[in-house]
Amino acid sequence: MDTADRQGASGARYQRPYAVPERLDLLHGPSSGTVHLPSHLDWSGNAVYDLDAPGRVVDLYRAVLIEAATPQDLYAYLDEKVLRRLWALLWLPAQLRKAWEQRFPVLAEISRITATA
Repeated sequence: MDTADRQGASGARYQRPYAVPERLDLLHGPSSGTVHLPSHLDWSGNAVYDLDAPGRVVDLYRAVLIEAATPQDLYAYLDEKVLRRLWALLWLPAQLRKAWEQRFPVLAEISRITATA
């Protein structure tokens, strides 16, 4: 698991841990249908996601990426192909994006290409 650093207003360093998988090809989560996230990933009260609805799949990926406690959460709910397709569209904390893009240069390349398009 990687951690990302953030400097708080008081100057104290806060490290938010973000789960990052060993390899993208281990992400074999669902790519269609309805998914119900457990409360440790989504406590909003609206934790049912229709992966065939573009807005909801983005919401699910963002929730899982931000709230995953372990790589197993990522493996269970994310799919490599869907992640690559959505990567540039996802609003993510900078520390999380950096951790993933450092581990997986292909994601950094997706961000770079999209930013210059």
